[in-house]
Order: sequence, then structure tokens, then C-alpha cells
Amino acid sequence: MIGFLRGVLRDKQPPGLLLEVQGIGYEVNAPMTTFYDLPAVGETITLFTHLAVREDAHTLYGFSKLSDRTLFRTLIKVNGVGAKMALTILSGMDAGTFAACVQVGDTAALVKLPGVGKKTAERLVVEMRDRLADWDTGGGAAGTAASPSPDVANPVEEAVSALIALGYKPQDASRMVRAVDTQDVTTEDIIKTALQATVRK
Repeated sequence: MIGFLRGVLRDKQPPGLLLEVQGIGYEVNAPMTTFYDLPAVGETITLFTHLAVREDAHTLYGFSKLSDRTLFRTLIKVNGVGAKMALTILSGMDAGTFAACVQVGDTAALVKLPGVGKKTAERLVVEMRDRLADWDTGGGAAGTAASPSPDVANPVEEAVSALIALGYKPQDASRMVRAVDTQDVTTEDIIKTALQATVRK
């Protein structure tokens, strides 16, 4: 099992990033809560990782916070919640917010996440309430937006593509981005604002 990786950030196109470690490039999938914490391309970062092994693929998932990886591993143990949905949940709300929703049984907030229906939201509350009973729900926003990457030509298009990759329908992704002030902001800023607006409605 690969517990963490420390290396140079070579590319970041949500939800994927490329991390160079001693001359080897690791492709890592990460939630938006991790992207918000990333520095500019070319900087050194450390990611806590989870390696998912299937017959057809070995997939690495990376997290800037150990608590996010812990929640990710807890989520994928829930019946009907795979790695992709767990990543989407952690992109739509930070670990503390999710834990708070579970603790108070706020299924209405959970169903606003793409791919999470009413039954899944209820299952998450039932199966995870005890596991998250002592979770610290303080904290607030999930980090600071990353510096803009010089090779990103159109943050708006990148944001729409990222939201689609996270499970939103193309028309919904476009609508969410159109509702955001996209002038002089990074891709991560746009996605963060769009996701927060969706959860708060």
C-alpha cells in the first residue's frame, strides 16, 4: 500500500493531477477539497494516498489532509458508495461539513451532491452516524484556492469539464459555472464557488 507521495506537481486538471516522484510520474485522482490546497505547478507537495486495486485498473487517490483520506476510506465501505462517488462527496463539501450533515441527519444537503439520491443519503446517515459521532466538524472552508497555472488557457472551460468529471450533467455544469463571477479567477476558484452555491441552495 502506498501511504503517501511527496514530489513535484507537474499538472493539475481536476479531478486528476500528475505528481513526479524521483523521476516517476504518478497520476492521482483528487477531490476538489485537495485542489483548493494545491500550490502552483512546479511546487513540491505531499499527498496522503489510497490505492484502489481492481482487475482492470490500479487507481491512486490523493488527499492534502489525512482526515479527508480517512473519510474517503470510510465512505467506500458503505454499500453502494464507490470511489467515484466518495470523491464527488469530498468535492462537494469538506469532511467536517459532511460529518455535520451525517450527525444531524441532514439528507437534504446530501442529495444535492451528484449521484447521491434520497436512498443513498439515508444509507450514508444510518451507516456512518456512529463512525462519525466523534468527528470534529469545526473548521469551515477547505483551504485556500491555488495559484493559477500558466498553462490553463480557459478556466471556465476547465471548470465545466471538471464538474462533468465529478458527475454533473453537462448542462448543469455549464449553468453552475455561468452563475459564478469568472473574471480573473482560477479554475479551482470557479469550481469551489459553484459547488458551494449548489450545496447551500
